[in-house]
Amino acid sequence: MGKDSVIAYITVAVLILYLISYPPNKHSTHNRHRRLKLRYSSSFSNPIHHDPVAFDPLVAEIERRREDNQWENQYLEHSRPEFLHHPAPAAESQPDLDGFLNAEDFLNDGDKFNITNRLVLLFPKIDVDPADGFVTENELVEWHLQQSTKEVWFRSLREMEIHDKNNDGFISYAEYEAPSWVKNDNPSFGFNMGWWTEDHFNASDANGDHLLNLTEFNDFMHPADSENPKLLQWLCKEEVRERDGDKDGKVNFNEFFHGIFDLVINHDEEGHVSMETETPAKQLFSQLDKDGDRFLTDEELLPIIGKIHPSERYYAKQQANYIISQADSDKDGRLSLAEMIDNPYVFYSAIFQDSEDDYKHHDEFR
Repeated sequence: MGKDSVIAYITVAVLILYLISYPPNKHSTHNRHRRLKLRYSSSFSNPIHHDPVAFDPLVAEIERRREDNQWENQYLEHSRPEFLHHPAPAAESQPDLDGFLNAEDFLNDGDKFNITNRLVLLFPKIDVDPADGFVTENELVEWHLQQSTKEVWFRSLREMEIHDKNNDGFISYAEYEAPSWVKNDNPSFGFNMGWWTEDHFNASDANGDHLLNLTEFNDFMHPADSENPKLLQWLCKEEVRERDGDKDGKVNFNEFFHGIFDLVINHDEEGHVSMETETPAKQLFSQLDKDGDRFLTDEELLPIIGKIHPSERYYAKQQANYIISQADSDKDGRLSLAEMIDNPYVFYSAIFQDSEDDYKHHDEFR
């Protein structure tokens, strides 16, 4: 019997002993006055706002199926009837929730949806590298990244169904229609919105055939996660265009300091830099200014574009850090099953609220 098998058997035994000793009680103080809620509908086309990703795949699937129904009512019933009743693929066997009208009642029924049992089920799926009976930050990051990747592809597929007018699996720019919040951009913002324009579309077209397949369209919708060099360069050009107050086609130090530097230090783990001094900003500006002309071009911004426009991995790390900070009772930097069970609502905080409070959105999930 291999080492991993021994660890797996020991983990299962510990789980059984724990549940025998501390059976889940839906009326415990952990659960009193607390209620799980599905998230509000997200803005599918807004690249600026990042919604929290559900920790539990079952909850995520419930939300996706509910959004399917909303999409059918909002977009497909009149404009794309051929896609009506087109179901999203299920990740696992789902409960019958009577059209999801009673989804939140299901989530808050301790017999039908028991959070302790869910954590026991999910623990070995997260504890995989290595399977040693503890969940580390890296394992949580990978878990959240898996969930967010599914969410991203779900949203891109749904958007593609809307815009692929001739149903050929590709989108031309003529077929694409920018979101209303782009077309109605307020000039008082100081710049015209560059997202979802033809330049953005062409940068996403990796093979240059003037059409976007699903992968290219996913990059178009989520450029921060793309590995397409043309799209990353477009992001840099957009950053210069938005920050370039004097319209000289470059970013000077003042434009960098007051528009970009704060995004970079907020991204960095050690980013507790005092904004009372310009010294750290000058140091970074100098490092990026390769030709020493005291201006930054779009090419020179490329090394930090991932910090200006964070990827899903960045948000997955935020979520993992928050969970460990809240549930790691012995402060050893990792989570045991017992710690997870003792802090169940930490893992469901994106959809959790106290009964007397309004919905609260965690800043750390942005």
